[in-house]
Amino acid sequence: MWLVRLLGRGKGSSLPGMVALKICPGILGCLARQARRGVVMVTGTNGKTTTNNMIARVVREAGYRVVVNTEGANLITGVTTAFLKAASLLGQVDCDYALLEVDEASFPRVTRQVHPSIVVITNFFRDQLDRYGELDKTISLIREALVQLPGTRLVLNADDPLVAPLAASTGKEAFYYGLGEHRQVTSLSAAAREGRFCPHCGRELFYAYYHYSQLGNYRCPGCGFSRPFADVEGTEVSQGDHRVSVRLRSPAGYYELVIPVPGLYNLYNGLAAFSAGLSLGVEPEVIIRALAGYTPATGRMERFRYRDKPVLLNLVKNPTGFNEGLGALLSLPGPVDVLIAINDNDADGRDISWLWDVDFEVLEEHHHRLNSLVCTGQRGAEMAVRLKYAGVPLDRIVVENMHRAVEHVLNGSGTTAYLLATYTALWPLERILSGYAKRESRVESLPSVS
Repeated sequence: MWLVRLLGRGKGSSLPGMVALKICPGILGCLARQARRGVVMVTGTNGKTTTNNMIARVVREAGYRVVVNTEGANLITGVTTAFLKAASLLGQVDCDYALLEVDEASFPRVTRQVHPSIVVITNFFRDQLDRYGELDKTISLIREALVQLPGTRLVLNADDPLVAPLAASTGKEAFYYGLGEHRQVTSLSAAAREGRFCPHCGRELFYAYYHYSQLGNYRCPGCGFSRPFADVEGTEVSQGDHRVSVRLRSPAGYYELVIPVPGLYNLYNGLAAFSAGLSLGVEPEVIIRALAGYTPATGRMERFRYRDKPVLLNLVKNPTGFNEGLGALLSLPGPVDVLIAINDNDADGRDISWLWDVDFEVLEEHHHRLNSLVCTGQRGAEMAVRLKYAGVPLDRIVVENMHRAVEHVLNGSGTTAYLLATYTALWPLERILSGYAKRESRVESLPSVS
């Protein structure tokens, strides 16, 4: 035990878990069964790291001891590593709950060893195709794994027509969360590709309104499939530069929920964490207090300051997440210096054609708010081409190496610097940025590959 723990020194290492699984293939199950009150798993395309870390903060605030893969390693090796780091030299794990972020593709393998009491599913969007293949296949594998978990309860996003049906198709008890109609909803969604058709009869879904992508209030005119009643529902949404708040209706009453990170997608993460907390029996006031004190992980709207200039660092990894990142960009006051870092390593996805599914065209309309737009990373030149075809004026687009790119946006005349990066570009970018700017938000975890 001491040897595999020694191997894990350093950021986000999954090596202890890899070695331990080679020596003892069933070790994960042996360690996980020691969680006295059970295991909570979080899976889905976007929001896993943030949601899981929010739940961990809630459970700790309630006074429980937890094992959590805050380092973001969400494959079976990383999940195993989280337990190994919490175990004594004799393999004893002293925890009430295990809170595990689990990669979608790894979910079936992990659940063959670990039986969760609750599974939280955030959303399903198309991710890097060279990593996961077709989305339908991923959902099918998760569905089949859930069927094999008797007694497991689900916490599901009611607003996603790809997530909501999992309760009925697996025979599981479900607790739903979602957003009601509010001032910022839209009647159209150009990005709603994944959930356009009914999962039961194949007819195109009718939407009363969208929040973003396929998330919204939907119904099928053919078979009657529709958005389920949300046990926890948010209305009266208010967004600021560094926070988002919402009025909540829940089985426990009405509450004001404040999430100290911006973006509608982070509000969904907060709703998922609030719902998971209620499902675990945590008092609503404790949940509200815990979430109000949440600090983001690396690359999750992480805040820095360079002299008097605010700097934001955000991870992007698929079209939906990038679109939400652009939405956050356009909500910032004043002209903004923007950096986009694109790599194409395995963890990023080798096929960067997904960039053509991102709605960069919104930047053409708002180009007057972009002081500069600097492209960098292994595929920085291709990113610049994408922006050119999106209609961004060429005099705003710059291609630089990473050091010069950071210097460019930090010293630009914009009121804010906003940096977006794919996974393997995030770490070098964060290291360079830390040499110039002061981090304002304490990092609670490292980002995961998915």
